[in-house]
Amino acid sequence: MANLIVRDIQRSVAFYTNVLEATVLYSDPDFAALRVVGVDLMLHADHTYDDHPWYAHLTSEERRGLGAELRLLGIDPDEVEQRAKASGAKVIVPPKVRGHGWREVVVEDPDGYLWAVGVVA
Repeated sequence: MANLIVRDIQRSVAFYTNVLEATVLYSDPDFAALRVVGVDLMLHADHTYDDHPWYAHLTSEERRGLGAELRLLGIDPDEVEQRAKASGAKVIVPPKVRGHGWREVVVEDPDGYLWAVGVVA
């Protein structure tokens, strides 16, 4: 399970449901619980971390997720690319077969978190 801190729960939920076909288990303005190909994911709004040492960085416009790549196996990368483009999401690396044997695409969520998703080639 991953917990991502996001600027706008509703905007992030739209990305995850439209692009990665996540199922929403619960959502409110502060928190969302999602499931993507059997993997549970939590989203917390920035303001829920207002007492955390990260808060100053969260409220700046710094890029998030740099240095982390979240991976999911079991989603057709060509379909993800099409849904990302239709949703206005960024496609960072178009679908291709990688040396490790996955055909994958890398997409960026609204807060800059990168998702490499695909299938065994």
